[in-house]
Amino acid sequence: MLRPRMTDKPSRNGVQEMIRKSVLLTITLAMLALPTLCPAQQEEASVDSVIEAARADIRTERNAIIGAAMDFSDKDAAAFWPVYRRYEYERSTLEDRRAAVVKEYAEKYSTMTDAVAKQMTEQILDCGSRESALRKKYFKEFSKVLPAMTVAKFFQLEHRVDLLMDMRVESALPPIAAPQDVAQQQNAQQQNAHQQNAQQQK
Repeated sequence: MLRPRMTDKPSRNGVQEMIRKSVLLTITLAMLALPTLCPAQQEEASVDSVIEAARADIRTERNAIIGAAMDFSDKDAAAFWPVYRRYEYERSTLEDRRAAVVKEYAEKYSTMTDAVAKQMTEQILDCGSRESALRKKYFKEFSKVLPAMTVAKFFQLEHRVDLLMDMRVESALPPIAAPQDVAQQQNAQQQNAHQQNAQQQK
């Protein structure tokens, strides 16, 4: 009786999937390993420069990450990239708006009032709503030219890249604090500065 021949070799599709996962994991870990500013560096660098540096890093890497992780066929690549460039242009405009709110928060956090906090929260929520609407719009556009599984994979990857960017920006921002906490922090910083000056004079 003939028995099917067993083999330890994985299928071609299985190998390709392992490669794609390995590439994505490597890139993700590399981006997470990017150095973040320590407190001393944050004091020297403006919040604007920190935010813009984080955005520039992700923008530079985004296309490379998408290309490596998606592993498009020539046909799918020809269909994907023109739509993606339109999507990226509109998305970057919304990113500019969100970044402006984040910068405003960083500038005003030490004197934050309830009214200002409410206004800024509403602006951030509005940015989120606009971004969600944009993704829904381009889900339809991508679905016209690509298989549903490919589109779903792209938006999952896009979400992960956005999370990495948010992590880098958040690491540069001061924490939300009540006014009395801010005052205590400022007093502590002034005391530390006086102590350092006194030690240097000795």
